[in-house]
Amino acid sequence: MRDRAIGAAILVPVLLVVLALGGIVLAAAIAVATVFAAREAFKLLTDAGLPTLPLLGSVLAVTVVADAAFPGVLEGSGLLLMAVGIVLVAVAAFALPSPRDGLVTWMATVFGALYVGLLSFVVRLGHAAPAVPDGAPLDVLGAERGWILLLLLAVWAYDTGAFLVGSQFGREKFLTHISPSKTYAGLVGGVVASTVVVGVILWGLGQVPLHALVLGPLIALSAQAGDLAESMLKRAANTKDSGTLIPGHGGMLDRVDSFLFAAPIATLYVLAFLT
Repeated sequence: MRDRAIGAAILVPVLLVVLALGGIVLAAAIAVATVFAAREAFKLLTDAGLPTLPLLGSVLAVTVVADAAFPGVLEGSGLLLMAVGIVLVAVAAFALPSPRDGLVTWMATVFGALYVGLLSFVVRLGHAAPAVPDGAPLDVLGAERGWILLLLLAVWAYDTGAFLVGSQFGREKFLTHISPSKTYAGLVGGVVASTVVVGVILWGLGQVPLHALVLGPLIALSAQAGDLAESMLKRAANTKDSGTLIPGHGGMLDRVDSFLFAAPIATLYVLAFLT
């Protein structure tokens, strides 16, 4: 617990400073986080018995983040980058003596790169989000900072609500073969907490708070799915944490797993209904 408190005391202020600076600083921070998360993800895949090409996969993941930071460089560049990445990894896998190993390496490397590359949607959300109207309570933040803050607080609220309610009232558990501590009560508590926070932030951003009735649960459930996805990967690798980078908190992937799923879902909702 002491290590967790120290880690949080260091991480949270740094994260808030990066968010306050925004722009290229935020994109660079996401790229750095992606490098560490990719390193851990490829190690987990290897430990799970799936050979990979970590360096090539990490470069592909960071390139996806860089593309998100400069969306106007080339129309449809995200899909193009994925296509080129799949081709390059396939060519690299040709060198392996066993075609079966080559196929597994190709598939696992592409999966790892695109899985970790989902973190790029944090940056894409900042670019895609609608402007904050003048006079809105949070107009000082601007669109990028305001909407990414909504995502951060919604995911944190889910984690906090799920922990508090689950530890007090959690009896019935679900998906124990992946994560033994998840309870239905915690799930409900987390969804409620996330929905309330999203409603408040939407109001602050000059949006209709009723959108929180859909956006809140979507972020909450996708965050939970992201956590479970990483837990499945760790179970397959027979390890508790993705790494030891952050004292008391495990690795970088342990810290961003929820955002890997929550960020694209939030971005899709914002593009579909709020722009």
